Amino acid sequence: MRVTPPRSDSDTDNGTTPVITAPAVVSASTPLVAVIIPALNEAGKIGRVLDKMPRDGRFEAIVVDDGSSDGTGEEARAHGAAVVIRHDHRSGVGAAIRSGFECGIGRGRPWLALISGDDQHEPEELVSALELALAANADYVQGSRWVPGGHVIGPIGGRGPGQHIYSIVFSLLAFRRVSDATNGFRVFRASILSDPSIKLRQEWLDSYDLEPYLLFKTIRRGYRVVEHPVTVRYHAHEGSTKMRGLRDWWRLFRPALLLRLRIQS
Repeated sequence: MRVTPPRSDSDTDNGTTPVITAPAVVSASTPLVAVIIPALNEAGKIGRVLDKMPRDGRFEAIVVDDGSSDGTGEEARAHGAAVVIRHDHRSGVGAAIRSGFECGIGRGRPWLALISGDDQHEPEELVSALELALAANADYVQGSRWVPGGHVIGPIGGRGPGQHIYSIVFSLLAFRRVSDATNGFRVFRASILSDPSIKLRQEWLDSYDLEPYLLFKTIRRGYRVVEHPVTVRYHAHEGSTKMRGLRDWWRLFRPALLLRLRIQS
Protein backbone atom coordinates (compact mmCIF):
# COMPACT_ATOMS: atom_id res chain seq x y z
CA MET A 1 0.00 0.00 0.00
CA ARG A 2 1.02 3.60 -0.36
CA VAL A 3 -0.41 6.93 0.75
CA THR A 4 -1.20 9.41 -1.99
CA PRO A 5 -2.99 12.75 -2.24
CA PRO A 6 -6.74 12.45 -2.84
CA ARG A 7 -7.56 11.61 -6.45
CA SER A 8 -10.41 10.64 -8.70
CA ASP A 9 -11.70 7.07 -8.78
CA SER A 10 -11.00 7.09 -12.49
CA ASP A 11 -7.25 7.50 -11.95
CA THR A 12 -5.23 4.36 -12.50
CA ASP A 13 -2.48 2.80 -10.45
CA ASN A 14 0.36 1.13 -12.34
CA GLY A 15 1.30 -1.00 -9.34
CA THR A 16 -0.40 -4.05 -7.94
CA THR A 17 -1.04 -2.68 -4.46
CA PRO A 18 -4.10 -0.75 -3.30
CA VAL A 19 -3.90 3.02 -3.18
CA ILE A 20 -4.82 4.82 0.05
CA THR A 21 -6.13 8.35 0.10
CA ALA A 22 -6.53 10.35 3.29
CA PRO A 23 -7.30 13.94 4.26
CA ALA A 24 -4.32 16.29 4.34
CA VAL A 25 -5.23 17.41 7.86
CA VAL A 26 -5.42 14.76 10.57
CA SER A 27 -7.10 15.36 13.92
CA ALA A 28 -4.82 15.73 16.92
CA SER A 29 -6.85 13.14 18.80
CA THR A 30 -5.84 9.53 18.30
CA PRO A 31 -8.68 7.10 17.57
CA LEU A 32 -8.77 3.73 19.31
CA VAL A 33 -10.80 1.88 16.70
CA ALA A 34 -10.27 1.65 12.95
CA VAL A 35 -13.68 0.81 11.51
CA ILE A 36 -13.19 -1.11 8.27
CA ILE A 37 -15.98 -0.71 5.71
CA PRO A 38 -15.56 -2.81 2.54
CA ALA A 39 -17.60 -1.48 -0.35
CA LEU A 40 -18.28 -2.52 -3.94
CA ASN A 41 -20.57 -0.25 -5.97
CA GLU A 42 -22.26 1.19 -2.88
CA ALA A 43 -22.80 4.75 -4.14
CA GLY A 44 -25.97 6.04 -2.49
CA LYS A 45 -25.38 3.79 0.53
CA ILE A 46 -21.79 4.38 1.65
CA GLY A 47 -22.56 8.03 2.35
CA ARG A 48 -25.45 7.02 4.62
CA VAL A 49 -23.18 4.62 6.48
CA LEU A 50 -20.57 7.31 7.09
CA ASP A 51 -23.17 9.90 8.06
CA LYS A 52 -24.28 7.52 10.84
CA MET A 53 -20.79 6.93 12.23
CA PRO A 54 -20.67 7.81 15.94
CA ARG A 55 -19.52 11.34 16.73
CA ASP A 56 -16.90 9.88 19.01
CA GLY A 57 -13.20 10.53 18.57
CA ARG A 58 -12.39 6.94 19.46
CA PHE A 59 -13.57 5.79 16.02
CA GLU A 60 -12.32 6.44 12.49
CA ALA A 61 -13.72 5.06 9.25
CA ILE A 62 -11.51 3.30 6.70
CA VAL A 63 -13.44 2.57 3.50
CA VAL A 64 -12.05 -0.03 1.10
CA ASP A 65 -13.40 0.58 -2.40
CA ASP A 66 -12.95 -2.82 -4.07
CA GLY A 67 -12.89 -1.76 -7.71
CA SER A 68 -16.20 0.09 -7.79
CA SER A 69 -17.36 1.69 -11.03
CA ASP A 70 -20.01 4.00 -9.56
CA GLY A 71 -18.11 6.64 -7.57
CA THR A 72 -18.22 4.81 -4.22
CA GLY A 73 -14.77 6.10 -3.27
CA GLU A 74 -15.58 9.71 -4.09
CA GLU A 75 -18.78 9.50 -2.06
CA ALA A 76 -16.86 8.02 0.87
CA ARG A 77 -14.38 10.89 0.81
CA ALA A 78 -17.18 13.45 0.56
CA HIS A 79 -18.88 11.98 3.63
CA GLY A 80 -15.86 12.07 5.88
CA ALA A 81 -14.00 8.75 5.66
CA ALA A 82 -10.64 9.13 7.39
CA VAL A 83 -9.03 6.91 4.74
CA VAL A 84 -10.22 5.53 1.41
CA ILE A 85 -8.35 2.55 0.00
CA ARG A 86 -8.86 1.96 -3.70
CA HIS A 87 -8.47 -1.44 -5.38
CA ASP A 88 -8.30 -0.77 -9.11
CA HIS A 89 -9.82 -4.18 -9.80
CA ARG A 90 -12.32 -6.22 -7.81
CA SER A 91 -10.27 -8.44 -5.50
CA GLY A 92 -12.99 -9.94 -3.29
CA VAL A 93 -14.52 -8.93 0.01
CA GLY A 94 -11.91 -10.86 1.99
CA ALA A 95 -9.08 -9.08 0.20
CA ALA A 96 -10.81 -5.74 0.82
CA ILE A 97 -11.21 -6.46 4.53
CA ARG A 98 -7.58 -7.55 4.75
CA SER A 99 -6.42 -4.27 3.16
CA GLY A 100 -8.49 -2.37 5.72
CA PHE A 101 -7.09 -4.37 8.64
CA GLU A 102 -3.54 -3.75 7.47
CA CYS A 103 -4.23 -0.03 7.14
CA GLY A 104 -5.73 0.16 10.64
CA ILE A 105 -2.76 -1.68 12.12
CA GLY A 106 -0.38 0.55 10.19
CA ARG A 107 -2.08 3.59 11.72
CA GLY A 108 -1.46 2.16 15.18
CA ARG A 109 -5.08 1.51 16.15
CA PRO A 110 -5.35 -1.02 19.02
CA TRP A 111 -8.89 -2.07 18.02
CA LEU A 112 -10.35 -2.98 14.65
CA ALA A 113 -14.03 -3.10 13.73
CA LEU A 114 -15.94 -4.28 10.70
CA ILE A 115 -19.33 -3.18 9.39
CA SER A 116 -21.07 -3.48 6.05
CA GLY A 117 -20.81 -0.82 3.36
CA ASP A 118 -24.41 -1.34 2.20
CA ASP A 119 -26.13 0.33 5.18
CA GLN A 120 -27.08 -2.99 6.75
CA HIS A 121 -25.58 -2.22 10.16
CA GLU A 122 -26.08 0.69 12.56
CA PRO A 123 -22.65 2.30 13.12
CA GLU A 124 -23.70 3.94 16.39
CA GLU A 125 -23.86 0.45 17.93
CA LEU A 126 -20.07 0.34 17.67
CA VAL A 127 -19.93 2.48 20.81
CA SER A 128 -21.74 -0.02 23.05
CA ALA A 129 -19.83 -2.90 21.45
CA LEU A 130 -16.50 -1.28 22.32
CA GLU A 131 -17.70 -0.49 25.83
CA LEU A 132 -18.76 -4.13 26.28
CA ALA A 133 -15.32 -5.29 25.12
CA LEU A 134 -13.58 -2.96 27.58
CA ALA A 135 -15.88 -3.77 30.50
CA ALA A 136 -15.67 -7.55 29.93
CA ASN A 137 -11.96 -7.49 29.05
CA ALA A 138 -12.98 -9.27 25.85
CA ASP A 139 -10.78 -9.77 22.82
CA TYR A 140 -13.51 -10.08 20.22
CA VAL A 141 -17.11 -8.88 20.05
CA GLN A 142 -19.39 -10.65 17.58
CA GLY A 143 -22.60 -8.86 16.64
CA SER A 144 -25.84 -10.84 16.82
CA ARG A 145 -29.33 -9.95 15.66
CA TRP A 146 -30.72 -13.00 17.46
CA VAL A 147 -29.74 -12.33 21.09
CA PRO A 148 -32.01 -10.23 23.36
CA GLY A 149 -31.76 -6.62 22.29
CA GLY A 150 -30.91 -7.50 18.67
CA HIS A 151 -33.24 -6.50 15.85
CA VAL A 152 -34.03 -7.23 12.21
CA ILE A 153 -35.58 -4.38 10.24
CA GLY A 154 -37.04 -4.92 6.79
CA PRO A 155 -37.84 -8.06 4.78
CA ILE A 156 -35.42 -10.87 5.59
CA GLY A 157 -37.18 -13.23 3.19
CA GLY A 158 -35.92 -16.80 3.14
CA ARG A 159 -32.49 -15.95 4.52
CA GLY A 160 -33.39 -16.44 8.18
CA PRO A 161 -33.48 -20.27 8.25
CA GLY A 162 -30.20 -20.48 6.36
CA GLN A 163 -28.53 -18.09 8.80
CA HIS A 164 -29.72 -20.15 11.77
CA ILE A 165 -28.60 -23.43 10.20
CA TYR A 166 -25.21 -21.96 9.36
CA SER A 167 -24.74 -20.71 12.93
CA ILE A 168 -25.63 -24.14 14.35
CA VAL A 169 -23.13 -25.89 12.07
CA PHE A 170 -20.43 -23.32 12.79
CA SER A 171 -21.02 -23.67 16.53
CA LEU A 172 -20.70 -27.45 16.37
CA LEU A 173 -17.43 -27.20 14.45
CA ALA A 174 -16.01 -24.48 16.71
CA PHE A 175 -17.18 -26.19 19.94
CA ARG A 176 -18.66 -22.84 20.97
CA ARG A 177 -22.20 -21.53 20.57
CA VAL A 178 -22.37 -18.55 18.23
CA SER A 179 -25.92 -17.35 17.66
CA ASP A 180 -25.25 -15.29 14.52
CA ALA A 181 -22.05 -16.43 12.83
CA THR A 182 -22.92 -14.79 9.48
CA ASN A 183 -23.18 -11.33 11.01
CA GLY A 184 -20.45 -9.04 9.68
CA PHE A 185 -20.55 -6.66 12.66
CA ARG A 186 -17.36 -7.24 14.68
CA VAL A 187 -15.02 -5.38 17.06
CA PHE A 188 -11.74 -6.94 18.16
CA ARG A 189 -8.24 -6.28 19.42
CA ALA A 190 -5.80 -5.67 16.58
CA SER A 191 -3.22 -7.76 18.44
CA ILE A 192 -5.21 -10.90 17.52
CA LEU A 193 -3.89 -10.57 13.97
CA SER A 194 -0.29 -10.87 15.20
CA ASP A 195 -1.02 -14.44 16.32
CA PRO A 196 1.18 -16.57 14.00
CA SER A 197 -1.53 -19.20 13.63
CA ILE A 198 -3.95 -16.65 12.11
CA LYS A 199 -2.86 -16.40 8.47
CA LEU A 200 -5.12 -13.94 6.70
CA ARG A 201 -2.89 -13.56 3.65
CA GLN A 202 -3.83 -16.95 2.23
CA GLU A 203 -5.28 -16.63 -1.28
CA TRP A 204 -8.30 -18.82 -0.47
CA LEU A 205 -9.45 -16.16 2.00
CA ASP A 206 -9.90 -13.44 -0.64
CA SER A 207 -13.69 -13.87 -0.74
CA TYR A 208 -16.35 -14.60 1.91
CA ASP A 209 -14.09 -17.13 3.66
CA LEU A 210 -12.04 -14.57 5.60
CA GLU A 211 -14.63 -13.54 8.20
CA PRO A 212 -15.66 -17.05 9.35
CA TYR A 213 -11.98 -18.07 9.25
CA LEU A 214 -11.07 -15.26 11.65
CA LEU A 215 -14.00 -15.98 13.99
CA PHE A 216 -13.23 -19.72 14.09
CA LYS A 217 -9.53 -19.13 14.71
CA THR A 218 -10.23 -16.57 17.42
CA ILE A 219 -12.48 -19.01 19.28
CA ARG A 220 -10.20 -22.01 18.92
CA ARG A 221 -7.12 -20.05 19.99
CA GLY A 222 -8.81 -19.31 23.31
CA TYR A 223 -9.44 -15.60 22.94
CA ARG A 224 -12.33 -14.17 24.94
CA VAL A 225 -15.26 -13.86 22.52
CA VAL A 226 -18.57 -12.25 23.52
CA GLU A 227 -21.76 -11.49 21.60
CA HIS A 228 -23.41 -8.09 21.43
CA PRO A 229 -26.96 -7.34 20.24
CA VAL A 230 -27.07 -5.39 17.00
CA THR A 231 -29.54 -4.27 14.38
CA VAL A 232 -29.50 -5.66 10.84
CA ARG A 233 -31.43 -3.68 8.26
CA TYR A 234 -32.67 -5.13 4.95
CA HIS A 235 -33.54 -2.67 2.19
CA ALA A 236 -36.43 -4.01 0.14
CA HIS A 237 -35.78 -2.04 -3.05
CA GLU A 238 -32.01 -1.64 -2.95
CA GLY A 239 -30.71 -5.19 -2.56
CA SER A 240 -29.24 -6.59 0.64
CA THR A 241 -26.37 -8.83 -0.34
CA LYS A 242 -23.86 -9.50 -3.10
CA MET A 243 -23.75 -13.19 -2.24
CA ARG A 244 -24.89 -15.31 -5.14
CA GLY A 245 -25.87 -18.95 -5.00
CA LEU A 246 -24.40 -22.04 -3.44
CA ARG A 247 -20.81 -21.14 -4.29
CA ASP A 248 -20.81 -18.13 -1.99
CA TRP A 249 -22.63 -20.04 0.78
CA TRP A 250 -19.96 -22.74 0.49
CA ARG A 251 -17.32 -20.04 1.00
CA LEU A 252 -19.00 -19.24 4.31
CA PHE A 253 -19.26 -22.87 5.34
CA ARG A 254 -15.87 -24.20 4.33
CA PRO A 255 -13.45 -22.34 6.65
CA ALA A 256 -14.77 -23.96 9.85
CA LEU A 257 -15.03 -27.36 8.15
CA LEU A 258 -11.57 -27.24 6.56
CA LEU A 259 -9.98 -25.98 9.75
CA ARG A 260 -11.73 -28.60 11.87
CA LEU A 261 -10.51 -31.32 9.48
CA ARG A 262 -7.04 -29.71 9.44
CA ILE A 263 -7.11 -29.48 5.67
CA GLN A 264 -6.36 -25.76 5.92
CA SER A 265 -4.53 -23.71 8.53
